Amino acid sequence: MRYISTRGQAPALNFEDVLLAGLASDGGLYVPENLPRFTVEEIASWAGLPYHELAFRVMRPFVAGSIADADFKRILEETYGVFAHKAVAPLTQLGANEWVLELFQGPTLAFKDFALQLLGRLLDHVLTRRNERVVIMGATSGDTGSAAIEGCKACDNVDIFIMHPHNRVSEVQRRQMTTILGDNIHNIAIEGNFDDCQEMVKASFADQGFLKGTRLVAVNSINWARIMAQIVYYFHAALQLGAPHRSVAFSVPTGNFGDIFAGYLARNMGLPINQLIVATNRNDILHRFMSGNRYDKDTLHASLSPSMDIMVSSNFERLLFDLHGRNGLAVSALMDEFKATGKLSVEDDRWTEARRLFDSLAVDDEGTCATIAEVHGETGYLLDPHTAIGVKAARECRRSLALPMVILGTAHPVKFPEAVEKAGIGAAPQLPAHLADLFQRAERCTVLPNDLKAVQAFVGQHGNRGKPL
Repeated sequence: MRYISTRGQAPALNFEDVLLAGLASDGGLYVPENLPRFTVEEIASWAGLPYHELAFRVMRPFVAGSIADADFKRILEETYGVFAHKAVAPLTQLGANEWVLELFQGPTLAFKDFALQLLGRLLDHVLTRRNERVVIMGATSGDTGSAAIEGCKACDNVDIFIMHPHNRVSEVQRRQMTTILGDNIHNIAIEGNFDDCQEMVKASFADQGFLKGTRLVAVNSINWARIMAQIVYYFHAALQLGAPHRSVAFSVPTGNFGDIFAGYLARNMGLPINQLIVATNRNDILHRFMSGNRYDKDTLHASLSPSMDIMVSSNFERLLFDLHGRNGLAVSALMDEFKATGKLSVEDDRWTEARRLFDSLAVDDEGTCATIAEVHGETGYLLDPHTAIGVKAARECRRSLALPMVILGTAHPVKFPEAVEKAGIGAAPQLPAHLADLFQRAERCTVLPNDLKAVQAFVGQHGNRGKPL
């Protein structure tokens, strides 16, 4: 399998090199040169497989030529063996043909575990074989950071630096990052917002001179391995609900467009997905594009669903690449225009093509809390604020009541007690046993200004187990 850049100017790479590269050298994102496609018979034959075996069949084409089958099978079994539920991603029914796919059964109680538990093990495998050391530099709006640290903390060949917006993540999210203490783990609170953190990551990939020879690796969803791992649970859910002989719809809480792009890829690989709903909060750049062909920057607002407090959705570029017939030069021109003006739109026929599959809804904090209360009153089931937005969007946007609607349950409600309390449910749920003492654990975090040079100087000073790079 070869991978090409969305901007058309970077060299094609194999999976191993894409894993380590993250961002392409031309500033684009890597995508498969040719997407594998499965037949109805193949997909039907996977019904009832354990999650790690299904993952092997879905992802094997993407790693072909880079990781041996036996090694990949072992890595997947280890990855999903640490999840709390034997089904790994169980479905819970809320109503008639309405289901929540619980993606929070991993160690950090968020859907990011599906990709980042795998990413850590893939990095360990590849770097050990290559006898190479890397620096991970990531930005998080809440959940990516803890999942990345949990997934990579035991990697001997990795130093990890995670930036989060200071005072803009929930306390549980912050403590899940800052209480994992290790010589190779560094948490940085940036005096800015998530987009500032994300922009510093991209700028650091574009110019890695501050590392003095060590290379950067991405854990954000710009890394193809993140997207690849997320494709699997669309197949997993759909197979349980009658696919491939029955179409399924999905509502996806998303800010960076990575999770829903995985669903788009699953459909293009042969899974019968009838509808994908972009569910977002008041930071609604994706909704404004899907509903009106306006991808325009706006003021970023803090919300009760902080993991979606994002104004520039990195993975949206991957969809633009397909909408423009995989023309990298056209995408590069679009992204240059967006960088200069903060605005982007596409030709009407390309936007109409996107709308054949995608619908969208933006939900404010009031609507989020109302949905948490409504579902709890109906069923006794407690939603986190992001999943609540997914439920609200599903109920308002679904095209057919005859098809199963799956809402991606992206996080455990225990991570967002403020939203639960504001919904009038009462006290927030208790932390699970492995996190019961979270609020008593020591924290370690460095607050830095919203300044690229200050961040890069910190990374240079503290990398390589505290030895200057």
